[in-house]
Amino acid sequence: MGDSGTAIDGAVRDWGTLRERYCARMQRGAALAKDKVVAPDDVVALLEAVIEPGDRLCIEGNNQKHADFLAECLAEVSPERVHDLHIIQSNIALAPHLDVFERGIAERLDFCYSGPQGLRLSRLVKEGRLKVGAIHTYLELYGRYFCDLTPNVSFIAADAADHEGNLYTGPNTEDTPAIVEATAFKSGILIAQVNRIVDRVPRVDVPGDWVSFVVEAPRPYYIEPIFTRDPAAITEVQILMAMMVIRGIYEKYGVARLNHGIGFDTAAIELILPTYAADLGLRGKICKYMSVNPCPTLIPAIESGFVEGIHCAGSELGMENYVSERSDVFFTGRDGSMRSNRIFCQIAGHYSDLFIGSTLQIDLEGNSSTATLSRITGFGGAPNFGSESRARRHGSESWLMAGREAHRGNGMPRGRKLVVQIVESFREGLSSTFVERLDAWKLQESFGLPLPPVMVYGDDLTHIVTEEGIANLLLCDGPEEREQAIRGVAGYTEVGMARDPEMVRRLRAKGAVSYPEDLGVDKRLATRDLLAARSIKDLVRWSGGLYDPPARFRNW
Repeated sequence: MGDSGTAIDGAVRDWGTLRERYCARMQRGAALAKDKVVAPDDVVALLEAVIEPGDRLCIEGNNQKHADFLAECLAEVSPERVHDLHIIQSNIALAPHLDVFERGIAERLDFCYSGPQGLRLSRLVKEGRLKVGAIHTYLELYGRYFCDLTPNVSFIAADAADHEGNLYTGPNTEDTPAIVEATAFKSGILIAQVNRIVDRVPRVDVPGDWVSFVVEAPRPYYIEPIFTRDPAAITEVQILMAMMVIRGIYEKYGVARLNHGIGFDTAAIELILPTYAADLGLRGKICKYMSVNPCPTLIPAIESGFVEGIHCAGSELGMENYVSERSDVFFTGRDGSMRSNRIFCQIAGHYSDLFIGSTLQIDLEGNSSTATLSRITGFGGAPNFGSESRARRHGSESWLMAGREAHRGNGMPRGRKLVVQIVESFREGLSSTFVERLDAWKLQESFGLPLPPVMVYGDDLTHIVTEEGIANLLLCDGPEEREQAIRGVAGYTEVGMARDPEMVRRLRAKGAVSYPEDLGVDKRLATRDLLAARSIKDLVRWSGGLYDPPARFRNW
């Protein structure tokens, strides 16, 4: 039988309720639209017409582009008409994302990352005005869109739309495919905020028949250059750590496929590839394929022939022309602009040979977290990138070498993904990175979370790099050696000062703790002279003028 009329236990079930609700919503919204296009002044009324109390609602708001105009309009709807919403979105970055909780429009939140809104978020939780379902990783939340958290209504952002609703996302596709597919193919309402409406889009990224309504926003969507790191701010300590990473990890394991973090520590590594790593004869042997955003600090490594391929989760402001002119390296469309995709980038990074990133705290088991006592921040993509890929089946030399170190001939031969945390022993404000117990435990108690919010679990971590040296946890036998290896690179922190010198000496002899002299790293070379580019202006020169940095990064 079709959409209606099937009898279950004597009751007749209607199998088309979602479709019927979709049609009713579309009919109400159509009164405010011309074809699919809605005027900006009518958007609040549109939202009050198509959103129903208790709906699950997704607002595209990831690391970079945001459906900010639609988010602002949602915060203006009447709580009498729209209330009890369940917000399911990856990033809580803008004030309107939390205004809806203060105004009683939404009550429950499932998310991945909150960033600067973390303090306000924690206050709303304490006041009982916001209930947190869970803090997810990106892939975890996207997965739930297709399981138990499918959106009833979604807001997305795109560069352009035509009059039939076909969308062009340009280089910042990012989360859009996951949100669109989950919504459009489960009878949900999809509303797109676009920068401009054109007769013909340069590339169809979202077919028009998946889109319910289109709004030409009064201003371009909000986007930030959050992956631009000025080489002028890179310190000699970071250069020393970068040298140790190249000699102690990249060269040793022959790491060719990897995911780089986006901080200054990994930017330092990228900027000494054309100098330090090239002098070691490592061109063509390491850092060939990367899963990372198009960070400007990668330009010298690309131009000097180190990096051959990059898949990106999103784009970066100012890199558009450079990426377009380097289509052998980046994934680009027929129109010349980059095609990013956060899910595919996460998958590529998960199955690569190495993840390297930074954190705020590490405990004596190697568990790490960016959670602090007063904030709920979340982790973004780091937990997926920074976890052992147990489903991997294909071999590579670095993966197999790490597996041999981990298993040492015991049981079934297995490979091992390298998961590296690179940190200085003290953070800003002289807070110790190394702690006996993570703040995450207190955060769990304060906010009633089911688990302490750990970013990378200790049993996934293989190496810790500090200004003092490298702890190779694969070579540690048992928790006591593991603890002492961590203490052995924890510098002058309380954790580091409590090391057992004799055990650290034995760990150093077996390679579980290595200092610069053990790795053949000459600390006298750790100066800014080693950087291939020492300023944003140098990066522009390396790009042949293709990189066009935002005004805030120009001082010339």
